[in-house]
Amino acid sequence: MTNPCNVCHSTDFDELSNVGRDGALRTVICKNCGLVFSDPFPIDTAEYYQKNYRILYKGTYSPKIKHIYRAANVAIERYKRLEAHLAGKKKVLEIGSGGGEFSYLLTKKGFDVSAIEPNEGYGNYSKEQYGLNVQIGFAQNLEFNVETFDFITMSHVLEHVDNPTTMLEKLRTWLKPNGILALEVPNVEAVCQSPKSTFHIAHLFNFNVKTLSLLAEKTGFSVVQTLLSDDGGNLTLIVQKTESVKSSLEITGNYEKVFSTVKNHTPFNHYLSLFPYSRLLGKVCKIFDERKATAKFTDAKHVLDSCFSSND
Repeated sequence: MTNPCNVCHSTDFDELSNVGRDGALRTVICKNCGLVFSDPFPIDTAEYYQKNYRILYKGTYSPKIKHIYRAANVAIERYKRLEAHLAGKKKVLEIGSGGGEFSYLLTKKGFDVSAIEPNEGYGNYSKEQYGLNVQIGFAQNLEFNVETFDFITMSHVLEHVDNPTTMLEKLRTWLKPNGILALEVPNVEAVCQSPKSTFHIAHLFNFNVKTLSLLAEKTGFSVVQTLLSDDGGNLTLIVQKTESVKSSLEITGNYEKVFSTVKNHTPFNHYLSLFPYSRLLGKVCKIFDERKATAKFTDAKHVLDSCFSSND
């Protein structure tokens, strides 16, 4: 390993897995704090996310109507999770805005929204379809004036970043005093997915509540709230900009806990649980719902306006 742990700087690691969703993938775990990450990084992040990511995972350069409908419903649920923390805020930045559904919802709610999206196809689509203020690129390479935003949100972005520490340090400068940062990432302790899908090349880092909280606290944030999705697959952390920085970077027992959870998530145990069957049923129901709901739409903006107006 050429680089120390991104959270605690330790160089004491264990190999946690050598397979991922797409084949061979070496994943290690820090024995000091429990952070899980790919070693070595399997991709060139700039090329991968600008050109290839959406095509590989969505099968399209720009979103289809079914993707827009699906993302609209995700945006509604995301807004419900963040609504209390958005109260009284005005200027919002979304990093990793994808097809623009959540940013568009925020504009309809009256927020002054800026967005960043590295994928050219999705980012340009959201600008053209919804008139959003989207910069195409990586947040690491872009600049805003200090203390510009009241609220910054990143959903399923931080796990893709090659240096989460420097990312959060930069975002902190963009936030006004006491500004809020909302982070959502996959939960490395999740057991709802197939064991072979726990790790894959798109996710360079894998967090649980403790490692994500420590990362935030060492970069000048205090934890306001933590949330887990109903199936435990996703973790949302709400943090606030502070003047204090945590200096102790060890998390006692977290390495052992994460290591045990991942190693015990075997195919045998997984298929004895209800997760694979409930997930399959949910996917089938979702397919029928999407086909029925989107049959009348040919325009992206009409999809979003219809979904969002029915949930006002």
